[in-house]
Amino acid sequence: MSDEMPALDAHHLRPVDPAALAPATANATPPRILLLYGSLRARSFSRFAAEEAARILERLGAETRTFDPTGLPLPDDAPADHPKVAELRDLVSWCDGMVWSSPERHGAMTGIMKAQIDWIPLSLGAVRPTQGKTLAVMQVSGGSQSFNSVNQMRLLGRWMRCLTIPNQSSVPKAFQQFDDNGRMKPSPYYDRIVDVMEELVKFTLLTRDIRDHLVDRYSERKEAGEALIARVRETAGA
Repeated sequence: MSDEMPALDAHHLRPVDPAALAPATANATPPRILLLYGSLRARSFSRFAAEEAARILERLGAETRTFDPTGLPLPDDAPADHPKVAELRDLVSWCDGMVWSSPERHGAMTGIMKAQIDWIPLSLGAVRPTQGKTLAVMQVSGGSQSFNSVNQMRLLGRWMRCLTIPNQSSVPKAFQQFDDNGRMKPSPYYDRIVDVMEELVKFTLLTRDIRDHLVDRYSERKEAGEALIARVRETAGA
């Protein structure tokens, strides 16, 4: 193989083992889902949508927690041990999957939503808190239906190495879709959120037990192997 593919380090290329995609013992605990929303308004439709999603997730057998971004500092405006930052990071480490629910403001997700994502690091020591975890994205709009925020969040989900599910929710004219108590009215938009949450639970159950296998990468195995060889050589020459 080395003669035919000189750029390939065959030592670190592993055939995909179908058995690794079907663990012998499945995790029987409820899937743990963290919900983030992107508005601090008292009547926040992105929060209402997230709360509705949490109710659906719990009916589907999931355990949910919702992060309140009130008091979260801007990125780089506080140390990482700030209580709200620490709370957010602990929740991201706790969860098996996430729901991001943002308004669309000036054609984009809100700064509040982006700040939460920016405070989530790609790695915490040797742990990558978002890698291989599932993600569902939703947005609410004050006017006609749009997909700018969900499209942006999909890009960020990829960057954070999440497994973003295919389905998504976009609720237009959100002020018409929720009652005075913040509960979502029956509509095709509500049905779509049910679809998205159902899909999120399915994808989470399918992938959480094999997360390490799914994100095991040739390039990282190769890099780790080269670092190990370098350390051995350095020790031998000491």
